[in-house]
Amino acid sequence: MRSEESVYRELYAELEKYERKGVDMLLDGYQASPLQIVTACMAKEEGTYMRDYVMNPEGNIESLAFTNVKQYGQAEITP
Repeated sequence: MRSEESVYRELYAELEKYERKGVDMLLDGYQASPLQIVTACMAKEEGTYMRDYVMNPEGNIESLAFTNVKQYGQAEITP
Protein backbone atom coordinates (compact mmCIF):
# COMPACT_ATOMS: atom_id res chain seq x y z
CA MET A 1 0.00 0.00 0.00
CA ARG A 2 1.33 3.43 -0.94
CA SER A 3 1.91 6.01 1.74
CA GLU A 4 -0.13 9.23 1.73
CA GLU A 5 3.05 11.15 1.06
CA SER A 6 3.77 9.20 -2.13
CA VAL A 7 0.18 9.72 -3.31
CA TYR A 8 0.53 13.50 -2.90
CA ARG A 9 3.94 13.50 -4.60
CA GLU A 10 2.44 11.65 -7.57
CA LEU A 11 -0.48 14.09 -7.69
CA TYR A 12 1.91 17.05 -7.66
CA ALA A 13 4.01 15.53 -10.46
CA GLU A 14 0.87 14.89 -12.53
CA LEU A 15 -0.40 18.43 -12.03
CA GLU A 16 2.98 19.92 -12.92
CA LYS A 17 2.80 18.10 -16.27
CA TYR A 18 -0.62 19.63 -16.94
CA GLU A 19 0.71 23.05 -15.98
CA ARG A 20 3.64 22.73 -18.40
CA LYS A 21 1.16 21.87 -21.17
CA GLY A 22 -0.80 25.04 -20.44
CA VAL A 23 -3.82 23.39 -18.84
CA ASP A 24 -5.73 25.81 -16.61
CA MET A 25 -6.25 24.46 -13.10
CA LEU A 26 -8.96 25.60 -10.73
CA LEU A 27 -9.57 24.94 -7.05
CA ASP A 28 -13.13 25.66 -5.94
CA GLY A 29 -13.56 27.96 -8.93
CA TYR A 30 -10.30 29.91 -8.57
CA GLN A 31 -7.07 29.65 -10.56
CA ALA A 32 -4.60 27.50 -8.60
CA SER A 33 -1.10 26.11 -8.86
CA PRO A 34 -0.23 22.43 -8.43
CA LEU A 35 1.15 23.21 -4.97
CA GLN A 36 -2.06 24.96 -3.90
CA ILE A 37 -4.17 22.03 -5.07
CA VAL A 38 -2.02 19.40 -3.37
CA THR A 39 -1.91 21.45 -0.17
CA ALA A 40 -5.71 21.72 -0.17
CA CYS A 41 -6.07 17.98 -0.71
CA MET A 42 -3.63 17.26 2.12
CA ALA A 43 -5.35 19.67 4.51
CA LYS A 44 -8.87 18.45 3.95
CA GLU A 45 -10.48 17.43 7.22
CA GLU A 46 -13.80 16.24 5.92
CA GLY A 47 -14.79 16.01 2.31
CA THR A 48 -13.22 15.11 -0.92
CA TYR A 49 -12.06 17.01 -3.98
CA MET A 50 -13.70 15.90 -7.21
CA ARG A 51 -11.84 16.33 -10.48
CA ASP A 52 -13.61 17.75 -13.49
CA TYR A 53 -11.84 17.59 -16.85
CA VAL A 54 -12.88 20.06 -19.55
CA MET A 55 -11.99 18.92 -23.05
CA ASN A 56 -11.59 21.02 -26.17
CA PRO A 57 -13.19 19.97 -29.51
CA GLU A 58 -10.03 18.03 -30.44
CA GLY A 59 -10.36 15.91 -27.30
CA ASN A 60 -7.43 17.44 -25.39
CA ILE A 61 -7.70 18.51 -21.78
CA GLU A 62 -8.31 22.25 -21.72
CA SER A 63 -8.78 22.74 -17.99
CA LEU A 64 -8.88 20.76 -14.80
CA ALA A 65 -11.07 21.79 -11.86
CA PHE A 66 -10.96 20.47 -8.31
CA THR A 67 -14.16 21.05 -6.34
CA ASN A 68 -14.64 20.34 -2.65
CA VAL A 69 -17.78 18.23 -2.77
CA LYS A 70 -18.34 18.50 0.99
CA GLN A 71 -18.60 22.28 0.66
CA TYR A 72 -21.73 22.00 -1.46
CA GLY A 73 -23.51 19.78 1.04
CA GLN A 74 -24.70 16.25 0.95
CA ALA A 75 -28.06 14.86 0.05
CA GLU A 76 -30.45 15.03 2.94
CA ILE A 77 -31.00 11.79 4.76
CA THR A 78 -34.67 11.13 5.15
CA PRO A 79 -36.03 8.84 7.84
